[in-house]
Amino acid sequence: MSTPSAPHPSASHIIDGAVVRTHAPMAERLLDRAFALAFRGLVYAQIWEDPVVDMEALDIQSDHRIVTIASGSCNALSYLTANPAQVMAVDLNTAHIALGRLKIAALRHLPDHAALRRFFVEADNRRNVADYRTLIAPQLDETSRRYWEGRDLAGRRRINGFARGIYKRGLLGSFIGTAHLIARLYRVDLRVILQARSIEEQRRLFDEKIAPVFDKRFIRWLTKQPASLFGLGIPPAQYEALAGDQRMANVLRARLERLACGFSVQDNYFAWQAFSRGYGRAPDAPVPPWLEARNYEALRSRISRLSLTHANFTDHLMTQTNASVDRYILLDAQDWMSDQQLTALWAQITRTARPGARVLFRTAGEATILPGRVPESILSRWSYSEQEARALVERDRSSIYGGLHLYRFAG
Repeated sequence: MSTPSAPHPSASHIIDGAVVRTHAPMAERLLDRAFALAFRGLVYAQIWEDPVVDMEALDIQSDHRIVTIASGSCNALSYLTANPAQVMAVDLNTAHIALGRLKIAALRHLPDHAALRRFFVEADNRRNVADYRTLIAPQLDETSRRYWEGRDLAGRRRINGFARGIYKRGLLGSFIGTAHLIARLYRVDLRVILQARSIEEQRRLFDEKIAPVFDKRFIRWLTKQPASLFGLGIPPAQYEALAGDQRMANVLRARLERLACGFSVQDNYFAWQAFSRGYGRAPDAPVPPWLEARNYEALRSRISRLSLTHANFTDHLMTQTNASVDRYILLDAQDWMSDQQLTALWAQITRTARPGARVLFRTAGEATILPGRVPESILSRWSYSEQEARALVERDRSSIYGGLHLYRFAG
């Protein structure tokens, strides 16, 4: 941890330090740097981890202090519905921090749930920009306001994304848009899945309309290129873990099949994001817990318990006292890490863990990545159930991860 007088590291240096494998061959380091460059902008307008299964696994109590990676901040906000004492969200990406602070300000200062829903569920209504200017912008910190009122690489004011479809922007939004475009070239409309009225019909539509696209020669070639998955937030190091011994086209087909057929689209907002590039507009369309009307008043009363910090997760834990944290959510960040980084992270987790603490994380592959990489002197203090991990990932509606792992502190 740097001393107070040390220069504060730039956003680019923080991301490079997390992503670039310094001892990898030159070609791999160049790919890492290309991903790091892409990752400096907005990646996820909506987080792609299921907060409902998270909260079931974490069993959040009213005295718990939680540390999570922010990403799109949807889950950090949703955890407040479980009434913890504190949620500390950290992220390397300044765009994600600005997005989280925008969501907090909107929850605090928009007049009612209808306005909040219009801003983040419709997210393409011109009234949203007017609400931003009059109600939200005056409440934002200078850095976040500068971000939203600045322009992206296409020259568009970023805040205008909420008048034209914010979920179509960012690295993931662009990736999904490209996937829709490619599907249309093969005369496939991916939105067809959302017309289904049963899981059986979802299965039929997927098998008939979508699955054959993955057998196309161009798709098989394209998905062999690690850079093709940058839009999913998958760096080159994670690409290898995701592919394993299979063709990437087959892996992606299996993950998309689960998203399309594993859960009813009437209950799965991740499917709506993938197949319609936004949330459903019907009053009963599925949305994240933080946007549900029933949680609105509770969230407004608890929003002060959520903090957002631009930092490396391990560095943030170094600022916490011994035995002071109850829950840790790492998303899939460990797939990026070297053995040295994993060891440093878990040393801090173990130092700061209270009795009964839990750690939840996802992996591109199916197996936990920690044995043999984190010293046994640290890992032996945590208990892990492979059977529980399989049960958890089966319930994750986002459906894009191979593994969902829960570790319990044994003391």
